[in-house]
Amino acid sequence: MDQTVSASYLSHQHVAFPDGLMLECGFHLAPVEVAYRTYGTLSPRRDNAILICHALTGDQYVAEPHPLTGKPGWWSRLVGPGLPIDTDRFFVICINVLGGCMGSTGPRSPRPCPDGRCEPWGTDFPPITIRDMVQAQKLLIDHMGITRLFAVLGGSMGGMQVLEWAAAFPEMVFAAIPIATAPFHSAQNIAFNEVSRQAIFADPQWYGGRYWEHDAIPARGLAVARMMAHITYLSEEALNRKFGRRVRSAPQGTGANPGSLFGEMFEVESYLRHQGSTFVRRFDANSYLTITRAMDYFDIGAEYEGDLSQPFRGTHTRFCIVSFSSDWLFPTSQARLLARALNRVAANVSFVEIDSDKGHDAFLLDEPDLDRTIRGFVAGAAEYARIA
Repeated sequence: MDQTVSASYLSHQHVAFPDGLMLECGFHLAPVEVAYRTYGTLSPRRDNAILICHALTGDQYVAEPHPLTGKPGWWSRLVGPGLPIDTDRFFVICINVLGGCMGSTGPRSPRPCPDGRCEPWGTDFPPITIRDMVQAQKLLIDHMGITRLFAVLGGSMGGMQVLEWAAAFPEMVFAAIPIATAPFHSAQNIAFNEVSRQAIFADPQWYGGRYWEHDAIPARGLAVARMMAHITYLSEEALNRKFGRRVRSAPQGTGANPGSLFGEMFEVESYLRHQGSTFVRRFDANSYLTITRAMDYFDIGAEYEGDLSQPFRGTHTRFCIVSFSSDWLFPTSQARLLARALNRVAANVSFVEIDSDKGHDAFLLDEPDLDRTIRGFVAGAAEYARIA
């Protein structure tokens, strides 16, 4: 039955699965808890469910204020009554990924132990993959009695989950909207992730990943990791438009004197430091390591000698692939690669490149063309599926 689980000092709606699941690495993880949020009402026919998959540092609070930060849901402009993903019409589900730190089983969860002295998994948490995340999500979807999802959508790592859903459970996915994503993680993206991980490892508060034993967190390393990643989410145009070369005085407490080398700081530096400092208040370092590694492992065609079309052979899922012109982290070229692969197996696929200077983060920002694309595709697919 549905319960409430405490993750640190927060409680999250979740379902516990005592039998857990077998991970791709061969480890049987049990029990497994899946934290989630829902919006709207499931129809009597259970045919109006939409699963939204979150990105690397997102979570299940897609359309409501975040319980830690108080900020609006990360897709609140898209999900709600009368919005492109209309909760007056659809039952929307968003799940914290396996390995996360907002209620689903992850490195911060207590590790089962025979002597009753349960402590967090930490770095002993088994390596997971995008497929493992989707398998955990399916536990919840099955628990809800939903045999087919009307749509699965998400951006970045969320888009990877969308592709895995469509490949692993094609009979369960009527429509799929992978946004700002790719069929595999590139060498460049793996390299960026590794630099971020090394920043965490280098923090003196890391303590080999058992920082809770010292009542500490590797805050500086995690903040630098976030700063590094955040640069990749933006475009050069966006950075120039927002910050240019404007400078401001160094804030008090930095130790910089007015006449020193760092007596002033560029506004872009201040912005990145703010991003880093706020991130460490809501995210666990071991979860960051676990999830970035899962992204690195992702390659939808790996079992087919790199043939990206084979995972989707015979699919009846309707696809809408979306990319952004200034996204250099998941460029349009990778989206086209996916579209061509789907075309080779005669899949029903639409492809849209949205002209934007906002970079990879465009899917999270105010981008009217994305809103129109999602509204139009969802409405058309719903009409075809005869969703009331």
